[in-house]
Amino acid sequence: MKFGTFVAALVVAVVAPSVTSFASPDCRASRELLDLGHPLTVAREAVAKDHELRIVAMGSSSTQGYGTTSPQFAYPAQLKLHLEKAMPGVAVHVINKGIGGQDAEEMTERMKSDVQPAHAQLVIWQVGTNSAIRHTPLDLFSRKLRAGIDIGRSLGAEFILMNLQYVPAVVALPDEQDYAHVMAQVAKEKGTGLFNRLSIMKAWYNDGMPYSQFVYNDGLHLNDFGQKCIGKLLSQAILRTVKPSQLTGDPKAGN
Repeated sequence: MKFGTFVAALVVAVVAPSVTSFASPDCRASRELLDLGHPLTVAREAVAKDHELRIVAMGSSSTQGYGTTSPQFAYPAQLKLHLEKAMPGVAVHVINKGIGGQDAEEMTERMKSDVQPAHAQLVIWQVGTNSAIRHTPLDLFSRKLRAGIDIGRSLGAEFILMNLQYVPAVVALPDEQDYAHVMAQVAKEKGTGLFNRLSIMKAWYNDGMPYSQFVYNDGLHLNDFGQKCIGKLLSQAILRTVKPSQLTGDPKAGN
C-alpha cells in the first residue's frame, strides 16, 4: 500500500467523529514539557527594559493557520492574545510569517527578509513536518536549521524551535522521531529554545483525547482547539521565561 493511501485510510479511522467524544477537552501540558530549555535573554531584556516584545512566527501551514475556522484561532494570534493579557504593560507584536507547504530549506531562504523588517527579538520557528514528509536527508535538515538560526541571530533575534505535530499523517511516517531528535540536538548545540509540540500533543492522545478533538479532518493539520491550545501553552512557556515578576503573577501550566 502506498504511503498516501495508508494515511488516507488512517485518517478515516482515527479522525472521523465517533459516538463517544472527549466531552470536556482540557488544554494542558506538564511543567516539564513546557520547559523551553533556554533563558531567552534577548526577549527577557526587551520585556523588562523596553516593555516590548516583537515576535516573528516563522513556519508553514501550521503557522499560517490552515485547518482553523478563523485566522484568529491560529496559534500566532492566540499567542499574542495570551501574552497581552498576561503582560498589560508590554507592547506585544506577533507577525505571522507562515507559508503553507514550505520546509526548512525554503524558510531559511526567506529568514532575513522576514525577520529583519520586523526588528524581531524572538523568532518562533515551526518546522520539521514538511521536511519529514518529503524525506529530506537529516544532515541537510540539520544544516538548514543551523543556517536559519545563524541568519536570525545576525539580525539580533533569538529562537524557539517548534517541532512536529502529533497527528495521524505524521505518526504514520517511519522516522518522524528522527527529525524531532535532530531539532533537539540543534537547539541544544545552538543554544535556542525548543517547544516540544510533538510530545505535548502525544501526551494529549495518551491521556485519552481522541485525534478528532484536536486534528483537522485531513489528518495533518490542527483544528481550532488544537491551534488555540498550542498558542496558549506556548505563551505559558514564554511567560515563565521572560516575564518580570513585577508585571503579573506566574501562570499555571494546566489552566
